[in-house]
Amino acid sequence: MAYGIMDIGRNAFGLSSHSERLRPREFWAVNDVSFEVKRGGTLGLIGANGSGKTTLLKLINGIFWPDKGRITVKGRVGALIAVGAGFHPLLTGRENVYVNGAILGMSKREIQKKFDAIVEFADIGDFLDVPVKYYSSGMFVRLGFSVAAHSEPDILLVDEVLAVGDMNFGIKCLRKMHELKKRTDVSIIIVSHAEYVLRAWSQKCVVLDQGRVVYHSDSDDAIAFYTDEMSKRRLKEEKRNGSIFQSPMVKGVKFRNISGDLMDGINPGERITIEIEYQAEKKIKDPIFGIDFYDPDGQLIGGLYNSYESIRLPDIEGKGVIRVIVDPFILPSNSYRCEVKVFEEEISNMIERNVLETRLLVKKLNNMRGSTKLNQKWECSSNRDGVDIETTRNVI
Repeated sequence: MAYGIMDIGRNAFGLSSHSERLRPREFWAVNDVSFEVKRGGTLGLIGANGSGKTTLLKLINGIFWPDKGRITVKGRVGALIAVGAGFHPLLTGRENVYVNGAILGMSKREIQKKFDAIVEFADIGDFLDVPVKYYSSGMFVRLGFSVAAHSEPDILLVDEVLAVGDMNFGIKCLRKMHELKKRTDVSIIIVSHAEYVLRAWSQKCVVLDQGRVVYHSDSDDAIAFYTDEMSKRRLKEEKRNGSIFQSPMVKGVKFRNISGDLMDGINPGERITIEIEYQAEKKIKDPIFGIDFYDPDGQLIGGLYNSYESIRLPDIEGKGVIRVIVDPFILPSNSYRCEVKVFEEEISNMIERNVLETRLLVKKLNNMRGSTKLNQKWECSSNRDGVDIETTRNVI
C-alpha cells in the first residue's frame, strides 16, 4: 500500500513512478514474454500455479498495463477471466448485463438486441432481478460467460472458467466456444491444466515458468515438455524433503499375451497380463496401484485400480512385480499412453505418478468408442527377507 500511495503521488505531479524497476521484496509476475496469435489462431497457456498465466491474460485484456514492452491487440476482446468479477454486488443481474456488456465494448442497442439470448443462455431463472451479491459462484459464472460469449469477440481469452459450474452448463459453454472457433476471424487464447482441453482447443502452446516462456511449440510437444518438467521438479522436491522415494518406484511396465510373450500391439478381446516392476525403498502399507489409458487427445478412456476391497494387495517393500490380468481387454482401437499411479492406504494419498513413456497400440478390429470397464485380477510377487511371496486377489 505504501508503494501505491507513493506512485499515485508521483503521478499526480507528473513524475514517473519507475514501475520498470523492482523494489525490495518485489518480483516480476511476467517477464520477457513474447508471442503472436494471428486472426483465427488458437494458443494455449500452460504452467504451474503462479507461473503468470492469468496475469498475462489480464495484461492482454487491458486490466493491467505492462511496465515494459508493449501489447498490440486488434479487435474486440472477450475475456473469460474470473468471470463475474466485474459485476457490482448491489446491482441486479439485469443491470449487470448492461454494465458488463458496456465494459466488453458492446453498445446499449447491441445489448438490448441480444439481451433475451444472454438471459436464456445463462439460465438463472427467477434471479435475474435479484442483486448479484445473493448469487452463487455458479450463477456468477453462468451470467458472466453468457455476456462475454454474446459480445461476439474477435479475441477470446479463457481462463479455466469451464472448471466451474455444473455439467450441463459446461456442455453449453463448449458448444458456444465451438461456434466461435468455427469463425475463421476469431482468435482464442486459453489457460487450462487439462490436457484434453489444450489438445482440443489450441494449435500451439506456450509453457510458462516463473513468468518466463520456457517452451513454445505445437500443443502435443508443449504438453509433453510440461509434464516431463513437472515430474522432474516433483522428484527433486521429494529428494530435498526426504519424502518416501529418492527415485521413481515404478521401474517399468510390460504387456504380455496369454503365452507370456511381450506385446507391442493387441487385438481387442484378447487376454493380456500387465506387469508393473517396482522397487520400494520403504514399506508401503496397503498399496493401491492404478493404470490409466489416455488416447492421443489426452482423454482418459479406461483404468485399472486395485482400490476395491476384494482386490487389495498386501504391504510391499523392496523389489517386486504387480501383475494385472485383464480378460478380455476391450478398449477401442487407438494408440494409448499408459500412466501408472501409486497410492498408500487410500486414493487421496498419491505417492507416485510415473513418467515412463509407455504406449499401447490396440489394433483396429472393432468399432468401439468411448470409455469402458475392464475385468481385472491382481497378483503381487515380492521378495522379503529372502522369501518369495505370491499373492492373488479376486477378479472383479
